[in-house]
Amino acid sequence: MIAVLLTACTDNDSFSTGTGNRLSFSEDTIRFDTLFSTVPSATQTFWVRNESGDGIRIRTARLERSNQSGYRVNVDGTYLDPVGSDFEVREGDSILVFVEITTRENHSPEPLLVEDNLIFTLESGVEQRVNLRTYSWDAMKMTDLVVSRDTTIESTLPILVYGNGIRVEEGATLTLRNTDFYFHDGAGIEAKGVVEAEHCLFRGDRLDHMFDYLPYDRVSGQWRGIRLQSSSGDNKFTDCEIRNAVDAIVCDSTTLHLFNTIVHNSSGEGLSARHSTVVVDYCQFTNTYGDCLGLHGCQATVQHSTLAQFYPFSANRGYALHFVNTKQYHMTLECLNTIVTGYADDVVMGVKADSTTTDLVYHFTDCLLRTPKKEDEEHIVRVIFETPKDSVQGKQHFRTIDEDNLYYDFAIDSISPAFQNAIGRIVQ
Repeated sequence: MIAVLLTACTDNDSFSTGTGNRLSFSEDTIRFDTLFSTVPSATQTFWVRNESGDGIRIRTARLERSNQSGYRVNVDGTYLDPVGSDFEVREGDSILVFVEITTRENHSPEPLLVEDNLIFTLESGVEQRVNLRTYSWDAMKMTDLVVSRDTTIESTLPILVYGNGIRVEEGATLTLRNTDFYFHDGAGIEAKGVVEAEHCLFRGDRLDHMFDYLPYDRVSGQWRGIRLQSSSGDNKFTDCEIRNAVDAIVCDSTTLHLFNTIVHNSSGEGLSARHSTVVVDYCQFTNTYGDCLGLHGCQATVQHSTLAQFYPFSANRGYALHFVNTKQYHMTLECLNTIVTGYADDVVMGVKADSTTTDLVYHFTDCLLRTPKKEDEEHIVRVIFETPKDSVQGKQHFRTIDEDNLYYDFAIDSISPAFQNAIGRIVQ
């Protein structure tokens, strides 16, 4: 019995120095998403497995470019600085490797490939490697920018916005041109002065993926959004895109003109305007948890636009178009040549507030509306009323509504009656 116990306690694992014994890897190439230079990446992991039939000793693990590429590696709890040594992987066992990177500035306006190899040198002298690769993109950085006098920002590089973001003081005009703004969580634009933007992108700063199929850019609520105060004056957004914010645009007692602008994928409101003058031309408001376009006591014109409510993250989503008067202000809406649709049977809601004498005035002309049909020749002229029973309805109006991968292309499809009647934001 003693002999049996001693035999059972003996470590019978052997280690081979034969060149035929190799490691296997859960990934041969570790790919990071495009990264902004000098901004640390998320951590990626992979397994090093030994299925060779015998134990294998790793003499060294090292990065081919030493510490020059910006990659950081931890092998089985040992940080490579820049080399780690004497690792054992018993037969049928595995070890875990962690990889991160902070890239250096490229001094280039385009993303550049940053590549390295993690080399495992076995006791047998055999070298095995895992390729590490990412694209690095230079960017300017702004933190808590305060604009107190007329200022123009135009950049060939993307701009990362941190802290609370950008604040425009009363009396100042911030002009933004031909620039992509990437806002960190919690950052946004707060304007007591005027904002004029042309050919700009406003979005969150996450370039990586939540899941393999889902980039963070398709996830709502990545940054705070744009808020225009009562003192802000005549705000204009032309040829812009505002996406994955909390509340994309909120304005109160001011003037706002949007032309050829896309507002998409908000975890709050798309545009929430109160007591304001709002003009929307050739725009797209889509997929918001709240209302895509919410107008409260406004003087509003909406024309040649697409309002589509297909928000994927909640069944309790708002309306595509919601307009209501308030006790203090009339609500006047002129809606021309616009498509308003979504998942629900009724995505258009006009409400006259109780206990008020202010008016709710609206006119729909040459529109397609997903709402119960109403005979009202005074307010509704040449309108196509959509129902769930129509042969082309809801998401069928559009080129791509991929609900599995959360990819949306709201260009109106040629089979849609909206396309055939030139209704909505027509994109060829």
